[in-house]
Amino acid sequence: MTTATPIPTPPDPLGGERYRLTLPNTASAARIARDFVASLLEREQRGGLVDDARLCVTELVTNAYRHTSSSLIRVHVAVNRKRVTVSVADHDPGAVQELAAQRTGTERMGGRGLLIVENLALAWGTTSLDSRLPGHKAVWFTLGRT
Repeated sequence: MTTATPIPTPPDPLGGERYRLTLPNTASAARIARDFVASLLEREQRGGLVDDARLCVTELVTNAYRHTSSSLIRVHVAVNRKRVTVSVADHDPGAVQELAAQRTGTERMGGRGLLIVENLALAWGTTSLDSRLPGHKAVWFTLGRT
């Protein structure tokens, strides 16, 4: 089965390459996504970003696994000479509001993983994909040089 996944609206690196990975929402999804992103960055000779990217993508995919009922997790990666933007999308109608509350600090949902993402990333955020796909959301981060 082939599915088209909309691209969320994080800052879009100019030029470069785009990659997509769709995973079943299982306990091994974080490891597979982490290895996928690391292999892309190593291939693109962005070795200085590998460790931070591995940590951030692991956090986002783990959150999707633990906190959503989505059957699939979609990982989008855009890489150029200076930056990498990774977006993790899932489908869970209730999670869009919960994540917005977590980001604003009005509700704590566990660990400090998103604080790690915030400290490592140049930028990060959430995007509701409701206008195209009701109940879908994406969480993204950008790493690299300013």
